[in-house]
Amino acid sequence: MRAIILILFAQVLGSISAVSAGDRSAEEARPRVEHHLLEAEQLVRHFESVLAQECPRFGTADERRAYVDGEVEHAVLLVAHLEQAWVEAKRTSDKDVRLAAKAPRAQVKSAQRLITKLQTCAGDDGALEPSAVWRRVEQEVPRRQAEIALPH
Repeated sequence: MRAIILILFAQVLGSISAVSAGDRSAEEARPRVEHHLLEAEQLVRHFESVLAQECPRFGTADERRAYVDGEVEHAVLLVAHLEQAWVEAKRTSDKDVRLAAKAPRAQVKSAQRLITKLQTCAGDDGALEPSAVWRRVEQEVPRRQAEIALPH
């Protein structure tokens, strides 16, 4: 009896997954995915400009901290948009939409390069621990993702 219940449960879960994976057409999903990818692209361009510039100098530790916090918030937003694009893409069975959402996830590397630069720039002014920054990013992404999610 227990085996039958487990089999039925697995079938129900499989049905739910199949429905949720294809509940949007490609025409519905594509603009939702593209919205998040465009936002991510703007953030990547911002990171590229920061990476191309000299290390900024600040008059006070508070100014430096505010700058770093702002850049970390940009990293959070980048990851949130990339993750949300993937969430939107998973709601369609269209392979092209899914591939379009998945490929840019490699752009997280631009945020990693930014964090490395911030650490280098901090130098003696104050320690910046990349692993602590990434923990912060990981903790804040779900909240930001909820804020940027498009209405259904």
